This record gives sequence, C-alpha cells and structure tokens, in this order.
Amino acid sequence: MIGQRLHRARKAAGLSLRDLGAKVGLTHAAIKKYEDEQSAPTSTTLLKLARSLNVRTEYFFRPETIVLDRIEYRKRSSLPKKRLEAIEHEVIDQIERRIELENLFPKPPVVPFAPVRELLAEITDLAQIERAVEVVRKAWDLGYDPIPDLIDVLETHGIRVFMIDANSDPKFDGLAATVNHMPIIVVGSNWPGDRQRFTLAHELGHLMLAGRLGANIDEEIACNRFAGAFLIPRKSVEQELGAHRSYIEPKELALLKEEFGLSMAGILYRARDLGIVSPAWRDEQAKLFRIRGWHLTEPGKRYPTEKAHIFEQMVFHALAEDYIGESKAAELMKISLTSFQTIRALEGGDVAAHQ
Repeated sequence: MIGQRLHRARKAAGLSLRDLGAKVGLTHAAIKKYEDEQSAPTSTTLLKLARSLNVRTEYFFRPETIVLDRIEYRKRSSLPKKRLEAIEHEVIDQIERRIELENLFPKPPVVPFAPVRELLAEITDLAQIERAVEVVRKAWDLGYDPIPDLIDVLETHGIRVFMIDANSDPKFDGLAATVNHMPIIVVGSNWPGDRQRFTLAHELGHLMLAGRLGANIDEEIACNRFAGAFLIPRKSVEQELGAHRSYIEPKELALLKEEFGLSMAGILYRARDLGIVSPAWRDEQAKLFRIRGWHLTEPGKRYPTEKAHIFEQMVFHALAEDYIGESKAAELMKISLTSFQTIRALEGGDVAAHQ
C-alpha cells in the first residue's frame, strides 16, 4: 500500500526518484524499492518522506480506491506528460479525502447528479445550444439572472468541484472526469473569476451535451457556446444590449462582465453568436483587444475568484456532529492540528493561508 501511495505523492509533487531521494538523504534506488514494495521505510524515513511531499503520514496508509475515468482536459495537448500526471495525482488526493469525508455522514451530504431529461436527444446546429441552456437553467431554477456562486450551483446538483494551484501552469484551465460514476470538475485556483467560471461552465457543457452532438458539431466549440450561454443567457444579452448594435462601448462590456461574470471578450462572442453584432465587427474588436493587451489582462478590477468552500463546510459539520475529531479534521484538510485549531477558533483566515 505504501509503495503506491508514495509513487502517487511523488508524481503529484513533480519529483523524480533522484529528486525525492536527495530531499530525504537516500538514493533513488532506495526510493524505487519503497515504491515497488521491495522494502519498507522506517517511521523516521516515512516522516521525512511526508514532509518532503507535503502530505501527512496518514496519507500513506489510505486505501487505493479512486480511478479517474473519461478525463477531458481543455488544453491537454499543450501540457507536458509529467505535469499531466502531477495534476491527476493531485486531483485524486483531493477526491479521496472528499469521499472519505462524505462516507462519515449517515446520509449522503451531496445529492447524486441527474442529467436533465428534457434536453434534445440530438443537437445538429450550434444555435440549438441556446435552447439547451434554457432547459438546464429552468430545470435548475436559475431563471435568467446572473449566477453569483457558480461552484455552489454545481455542487447543489451533484457535481463535485475541486481546485488546484495552477500558478506554474498557465496552460492549464481545467478538466472534467468521472469517479465511481460521479461527475467532477477541476479548475485552476489562481485564475481570475471570469476565467474560472467559463471553464466550469464549459465542463458542465461536456456533461450536459455528452452523446447529444451531431457528427457535424465540434464538441469544444459547442461547449464554449454552452458556457457563454449558461453564464449570460440569450434573453439577458438581448435585454442588456438590444436586438442589433453597430457598436458596443468597452465600458458596457466591462459593466456586463461585472454583473454576469463572463469576460468582455466572451460577451463579444455572445453578441456575435446571437446576431447582435456582425462577425466582422467582433473580429475587429478582437484585434483591438490584442493591440491594447486586453486579450491577456482585461481593463478594470479583476473579477473575484470562485470559492470552493463545500469541503471545509462539511469538515466542520462532521466535527459538530462528532463524526470526527480535531485530529481527523486537520488530516482531511491537510493542515497541522495547531493551524486547524486556529481556524476553528476564528482566529485565522481560510485554509489556504495555513497550508
């Protein structure tokens, strides 16, 4: 058991056998023997390994139960294999702790995901995605208003959302996958909120449109259309911008971004897709965005990042009901007992500040 866990933690940390060996004062051959279960580390060595890999020693004794299926990366082809492995191992660790926590509750704390049955069986035109989004938003009682907390909406409907630190990976936006038939979405924690929200909505598109797209429809383009429409539906766009425009002020785009959490560029795409502006005018604006550097950083305040607070909330729920103690709560949150006690006493910030 320890060997598999050690291998996973090393991959998640992006370390080679030699790198890890150097950190703990062992040869790469010794680390390889541990991973191959040919020898077992002493308790002192295990503690050094845990510290070097930023895990608790309990991690090495957790059973292997998780397999990611049907992984869909938004930008998989541009990520090196080593980083893909590290991302997947990091995601699996988060999922294992989440499932372990959920299993402590007498009744499941998360409702199972259920596809929206009213969706069209086959979508043969991108314009039909507008209707598909309206069906989903109606089924989820979202109306046409902005969605202030997208992660909460997804979690409420049985889609588990995880965040990973992608500061070192500007090419990673997110991924969708299934675990034990449960859908999950992973997004980079460091991106601006509007980029996170588009990624989350894009991955939701993969879940909702799976098996429904005609052979002539590109799935990535379809999911981009779904994402934009989910964040700011057709009726909202038409109400805010009107049926036809020859020009849209950048400040209008900025205000809509602030209200709906979709980037200025994304709103321009929405206006083009709905025939409010011409494709030529949208392309012209895209060129201006590049000249001004707005394709990298849009003007104005950075849209607030999404908050994945469900896991932490469940930890304190379990603690309040005596399903777990403080030590187990700290282990699940991957922080020290002292840090956990500080958070519990409302004397510190969020979990990330203590990791």
